Amino acid sequence: MNKIEHIGIAVKNLDVSNKLFAKLLGKSHYKIEAVESEGVATSFFKVGDTKIELLEATHVNSSIAKFIEKKGEGVHHIAFAVDDIEHEIKRLKKEDFIILEGYPKKGADSKLVAFVHPKSSNNVLIELCQDIKT
Repeated sequence: MNKIEHIGIAVKNLDVSNKLFAKLLGKSHYKIEAVESEGVATSFFKVGDTKIELLEATHVNSSIAKFIEKKGEGVHHIAFAVDDIEHEIKRLKKEDFIILEGYPKKGADSKLVAFVHPKSSNNVLIELCQDIKT
């Protein structure tokens, strides 16, 4: 794993949270993107070499809606940049980590993503991110 790529924060209202984080960070978000397959709308802020991703549920069955219902707004996941997501998935499985869905899928911000189940990582959802090569 190369670096922390972003920290994902579950929010109830993206517009309200964008204003809050713009005041906090002293800059506006640089991108808003829907990820239909996950039922979320995302917004990204750049902070040095890292990003903050705000996630709002777009339907009641999305994982973000369930997270907020159970835990409220707050840190949802930590994402790490990787060069070869397939290799990292295999490596982590060999180390007995549970990979949700077991394969990478298209995520926000032009990334392939995969998630490590929080039960196998001290109750922290870990996201692996690889740039989609065009």
